Amino acid sequence: MPPHDVRRPFKRPAISDQHKRREASLRRQDQSRRDTQLRSRCLASTILSLQPTQPQLDIELEEQPDSNESEECSSGISDVRHAARLRGGEARRWFAKQLMLPEWIIDVPDNLSNDWYVFARPAGKRCFVVSSNGTTVSRLRNGSQLHKFPSALPNGARTARSGQSYCILDCIFHESDETYYVIDMLCWAGMSFYECAAEFRFFWLNSKLTESGALEAPSHYHRYRFSAVPGYNCDEGGLQAAYTGTVPYVKDGLLFYNKHAHYQTGNTPLTLVWKDENCSQYVIDTDGTGQIPIQQQVALELLDDGKLATSDDPAVIFGCLNSDFIEQNGLHQGSLLRFAISEGGLCFMDGKLEKADLQYTGKVNRARAFADSYSKVIFQYMARHSPLSIEHLFAYVRSSTEYVNRNAEMEMVG
Repeated sequence: MPPHDVRRPFKRPAISDQHKRREASLRRQDQSRRDTQLRSRCLASTILSLQPTQPQLDIELEEQPDSNESEECSSGISDVRHAARLRGGEARRWFAKQLMLPEWIIDVPDNLSNDWYVFARPAGKRCFVVSSNGTTVSRLRNGSQLHKFPSALPNGARTARSGQSYCILDCIFHESDETYYVIDMLCWAGMSFYECAAEFRFFWLNSKLTESGALEAPSHYHRYRFSAVPGYNCDEGGLQAAYTGTVPYVKDGLLFYNKHAHYQTGNTPLTLVWKDENCSQYVIDTDGTGQIPIQQQVALELLDDGKLATSDDPAVIFGCLNSDFIEQNGLHQGSLLRFAISEGGLCFMDGKLEKADLQYTGKVNRARAFADSYSKVIFQYMARHSPLSIEHLFAYVRSSTEYVNRNAEMEMVG
């Protein structure tokens, strides 16, 4: 079967329900407000209380506990002390679920130019940075400690202790210039921002980083520099600036944020990532040797009924293994398995995956915590066969701007 052709100049056929899930996610924000202050305290205490471990390999992840010391976390952790004792896969899963993970852009939002920001995403190590009790700790998404150091963040050094105040930032550590590039703010001076719109979080983040002195050059009580990632309204000028503009770090694609999005832990369609060869060194996934495999590789989770699922919630099913095959290969529920997409490729019907031609190649690396997300699999498939190009994105931005302008003109005439 020839590869599924998804190329069209302005409107590409739907290959997912990403647009519907964006709308549903925004509705859920308006309908329910969770007790995220407790979760942020749980996260801060856990990150600071974990003991340093041996260096671990950084891992691929495609993905919240509401807890204090007397309440049960949603991940099954009874309290912070229990979380602090987690190791290996359990620690990786717990920490991974605290991050807001962008989906790969496969269905371009209709209101891209009006309701979204765009950033040039820095290449580096995604991590939490927590300042509390006169010190600052950064932890990778697998839970291992990256750095422990003094900083100018609230309560981040012995010279700036202030009771129970703490700060949690979502950062990317860029090794070549030893800088923490801040992509989001979860808490500042003990105040939670989980349920604040991105538009407000980014405004507050930029002003507070400047006031705190965290943007200044490193010093004895401020070991690493922090820097806010420049963001733009996703109109033509903003998209052009993020895509071609000069930045002090190596780019790893573009990051899109819905202006109304809260900080939602796990995979979310309200933040999106996109790449091409001009703004990222790694567009198509490589194997362990750094080479691009002839066939696309995907990682799926084996469910108890033999089905092969993505990391999404709800999961997307790519196929099913029979019980004989599972027994012969020593597989079990929860195993992460690697498959190659064979010549039959992926087939779509009415915006949904209908069939996938998969060939089993073995288990994935044990350091990995989650299966691939549906959006990652589809973006990688598109990148090989019919990429969503920067020209497509500009076309969507122009059409979105024209639509908004037409509506404004009609309202004025009315």
